Amino acid sequence: MPIAMSSSKLSIAIAAILITSGTALAQTAPDTENGRYALSPAGDGFLRLDTRTGAVSTCTNSSAGWACYMVPDERAALDAEIGRLQADNDKLKGELAARAPSAKTDEALPKSDQLKKPEPKPPEPKVAEGERKIEIPLPSDRDMDRMMSFVERAWRRLIEMANRVQRDVNGGKI
Repeated sequence: MPIAMSSSKLSIAIAAILITSGTALAQTAPDTENGRYALSPAGDGFLRLDTRTGAVSTCTNSSAGWACYMVPDERAALDAEIGRLQADNDKLKGELAARAPSAKTDEALPKSDQLKKPEPKPPEPKVAEGERKIEIPLPSDRDMDRMMSFVERAWRRLIEMANRVQRDVNGGKI
């Protein structure tokens, strides 16, 4: 049996539907606060970039409403680790400088064949500030001959193997 509605009740029902749908539309996406946040669709939600701080959050809609959670900032963690390592390095350099043997301790060492000082390194070539000099030794003729004979043997083996495969495919005929 159909229910008869008056026009005033119908207009109230339509107004109620419009109001509730308006609030539902207002909750479909997080507020961008006058351009502070930049939103990009990602999966079931959005990625939110805070243009003032550079922080990134993932925003998703659940039964309780929209929730945004900060994305861990790997760069900040790396910068913190670099700072810690630099501080450790400076501390160790200071400890090493404090332990450096002086001329007096070298004289106090016993003269023995068992206690030999390492050979002094040849002085490094002087290079202009900011310039790096890399020297790469070239192979000798003997080294080049050995390399060429190796490549030649490898090439011959490859050709022999290809010939064997071709014979096997053709049933023994070339």
